[in-house]
Amino acid sequence: MRHLLRLPINGPKILRIMWLAVSPLKLRNISRLLCTSPFQGENGTQCKKALQSDPQLFEVQFEELVSDLTERDLSDPVLTDALNRLKEVLLYNAPGGKRNRGLSVIGSLRELVPPAQLPQDTVQRALLVGWCIELLQAFFLVADDIMDASVTRRGQPCWYKKDGIGLDAVNDAFLLEGSIYRLLRKYCRDQPYYVHLLELFTETSFQTELGQALDLMTAPPGHIDLNRFTIQRYKAIVKYKTAFYSFYLPVAAAMYMAGIESEVEHNNAKHILLEMGEFFQIQDDYLDCYGDPAVTGKIGTDIQDNKCSWLVVTALEVMTHAQRAELEACYGRHDDASVEKVKALYHTLQMPALYHKYEDQSYQRLQKLIACHAQNLPHSVFLNFAKKIYKRNK
Repeated sequence: MRHLLRLPINGPKILRIMWLAVSPLKLRNISRLLCTSPFQGENGTQCKKALQSDPQLFEVQFEELVSDLTERDLSDPVLTDALNRLKEVLLYNAPGGKRNRGLSVIGSLRELVPPAQLPQDTVQRALLVGWCIELLQAFFLVADDIMDASVTRRGQPCWYKKDGIGLDAVNDAFLLEGSIYRLLRKYCRDQPYYVHLLELFTETSFQTELGQALDLMTAPPGHIDLNRFTIQRYKAIVKYKTAFYSFYLPVAAAMYMAGIESEVEHNNAKHILLEMGEFFQIQDDYLDCYGDPAVTGKIGTDIQDNKCSWLVVTALEVMTHAQRAELEACYGRHDDASVEKVKALYHTLQMPALYHKYEDQSYQRLQKLIACHAQNLPHSVFLNFAKKIYKRNK
């Protein structure tokens, strides 16, 4: 549907009439989204460089997709209660994170496509695809928190911990996943990259679920077996559980949207991004033990949960037999005394120093990978990602 938008003249760069091919979803806030000069906005108000940045546009897009999924998509009145529940699930679980994954779609697309070839409807789709990745993240986290018996997430109680939710959160996780494909179908079905996106999301979801399976099998509750905690198993868990969906997925989506379908170029990007994803998870493991919960938004429980984390895997490689015996006696225990003994052991082994050394080495490896594998891709795609994660504290 085409809508005619009339704008008052305010200088030579303002067009009197703009034809915009937009859906009703986009029309409601279109004057705000396009308001980058001081002409009259909706309701006669003055707009002054409102919502220029991608994070601001991303915020508006979330408001629209929630309305779209819960108010405009299905109209059967018998679904009112279920759709109200979906809205509650979306509002509680999707916002609140760093949004690096979602914003990396539009960020990468801007590096891959010249501004003149990036019309507003393409920007809108990139923002929407970014939110689909955030919904995938929310789906994984809601389920993961149940499996790990976590307490807090992003500075608030885990969804299943809220009064009246409990294990109903399992179905809520399915609702989050299902929302992804409704949005992709509605807004990308007529695009040449639609099938690529569907295959990318389904393949990445399966890879992540395989990684979660490895994680659960490596450290089953109540069964402590440090022999399972090898660097090879750790890297496999990280690659499949974290790196594919957190790093490769957003950049690969942007590449497909930019018309880059070459398997060679996607593999080149994958080499770089999986290295980044591995370091990102190692950071998470480090922050679980050494981060400030007031900053990270969650209370670390890797020691209590018998997790195959970078800290314990690395410690096992350098500790003595006596230290290993102490670790076996305390790791995976929930009492405070055992947790503190493990942390004291990490301190003795100088784990923070080993971590910072690894951080520097990882950044150097990343630079070499970019030089080797990004010969036909903008280095900025990968460097922008690196800037967001290196030296982070949450």
